[in-house]
Amino acid sequence: MKNNPRYEIIIYWSEEDQAFIAEVPELAGCLADGDSYSEALANVEIVIEEWVETAKSLGRSIPTPKGKLMLT
Repeated sequence: MKNNPRYEIIIYWSEEDQAFIAEVPELAGCLADGDSYSEALANVEIVIEEWVETAKSLGRSIPTPKGKLMLT
């Protein structure tokens, strides 16, 4: 990612899709897939950039990354 804030990314294997899925919970609908863990990560970084660019062009707010989840 170029100058985008760091969002939490969750990567898991999807048996149904036979691919690794990378989701960004803080950005609605922001996800990507890949044949490997690293490919899914690289793809979702591109999608994050596109998500942010689209939100800016539509005048929508861009969530501030929450950082590490803390359980109390």
